[in-house]
Amino acid sequence: MKFTTRAYSLTLIGLLSLTSCSTLFAGDTPTTPKAYPDGEVGKMVKLGEEILLHTNTHPLTKEMVGNKLQCISCHLKGSDGKPGTSLGIGTFFGTATSFPAYSKREKTVQTLQDRINNCFMRSMNGKRPIIDTEASVAMATYVTWLSTGMKIQQNPKMPCSPLNSDRWMHGAKHFAKIQKKATHENYVNGQKLYESKCAACHGGNGAGIGAFPPLWGQNDKSEWLAYNTGAGMSKLNKGAAWVQSNMPLGQGGTLKDQEAADIMLYVDAQPRADFDLKKGLYPEDKMGYYNSNVHEEKHSVRSNFKQFGLDVDKIRGDHKIK
Repeated sequence: MKFTTRAYSLTLIGLLSLTSCSTLFAGDTPTTPKAYPDGEVGKMVKLGEEILLHTNTHPLTKEMVGNKLQCISCHLKGSDGKPGTSLGIGTFFGTATSFPAYSKREKTVQTLQDRINNCFMRSMNGKRPIIDTEASVAMATYVTWLSTGMKIQQNPKMPCSPLNSDRWMHGAKHFAKIQKKATHENYVNGQKLYESKCAACHGGNGAGIGAFPPLWGQNDKSEWLAYNTGAGMSKLNKGAAWVQSNMPLGQGGTLKDQEAADIMLYVDAQPRADFDLKKGLYPEDKMGYYNSNVHEEKHSVRSNFKQFGLDVDKIRGDHKIK
């Protein structure tokens, strides 16, 4: 399988909107290996796959998940039904080739296990798994399997698959410019778009429907349903880039820039759990070494909007939140 990264001579809109795999990926389009590895490695790949499919209910990870999401909520299944084999932003193809990689957020060089486990504190609104536990190794083994045959290309700038890095980076910069200009009118338009394009799967109240994941709010037990304010999806620019690449399901690339921006302006203005890094870590005597030079980090809906120069109360109008 050939695999290279390069600067694409495409416009940003085209880059985020492409659904043609032959145009999006240089060389052959990535595909899932035809067979699992033999022996114990193959067993670990299969275990990792099961955890990624059923993260919030799997015996090895359910106690570390604080919402109703699974890894496949963001790392979408492809046509083969496996986690992360969709080709939009969030694909697992090529991810293992980037690690170890530098993370500006943690200000350290991160391993693949670090990257996966840190997601539990944010997107899963839970506790960071302990490195080298069975669950941690299994998830990393599955993700590594999806990079079979690909060239190692460690990333000195960001811990991200080379198939995602350019799209993610340029998309975040592009949508940041759009979101900084957001108004209450964009919020109202986002609500209308959500109701027409998203609510059929995610529910009018954001609680999700059936296998389709929740996007905000709490249940009748006051349990948070979706990602917290430390997750990439909670950032107005990154969330918009992901949505434009992947949604509506099966129609990735069909949303216009302003549509994707307005939808995520509306979604991310809804109530969700605050992020406090310290609450996502087990006690030091249990967790062991935490590979980060950042040990204090907090976010809220309000602070996430403030990052773009926005007042969430003004954006929402008469619907106040904490």
